[in-house]
Amino acid sequence: MILYKGRAQCLVVRDGKILMVKHDSGDYWHYCLPGGGIEHGETPEQAAIRELKEECRVDGKIIKKTSEFADPFDDEKFFYTYYMDIGNQTPALGIDPELIENPILVEVRWLSITEICEKDRAYLWSAGLVSIKEFSEELDTWSKDISYPDKI
Repeated sequence: MILYKGRAQCLVVRDGKILMVKHDSGDYWHYCLPGGGIEHGETPEQAAIRELKEECRVDGKIIKKTSEFADPFDDEKFFYTYYMDIGNQTPALGIDPELIENPILVEVRWLSITEICEKDRAYLWSAGLVSIKEFSEELDTWSKDISYPDKI
């Protein structure tokens, strides 16, 4: 049996918007894809489906894997991302069972790419957003000018 270590996450798109969850630790908040740790004996695919159900209260069907990359802070862990279909289900705020005593999951929301900050957007591209046709086509409309966020 292969033991997978890392995070499995879900890329769900509807009407040009991406399903995101907001994490708030009190000092810092960010939006990310629904997902979380892969449990012992679980495949990344099983973890992604379970995490989507826990955090967004919807059942998902995997369409395709969009990315797999090494955790930059732990060479033994990987991030696995799956493009998923939830049909016409309505996502709702779920829970993170690992953090029931101190919940950090505070919102589930559909966001357009223009509503997501540059830092969170960078993670979406690494998660394989470019492999979804409508977002890949959007790249063709972007400027060829060099730009980079201002440093403070």
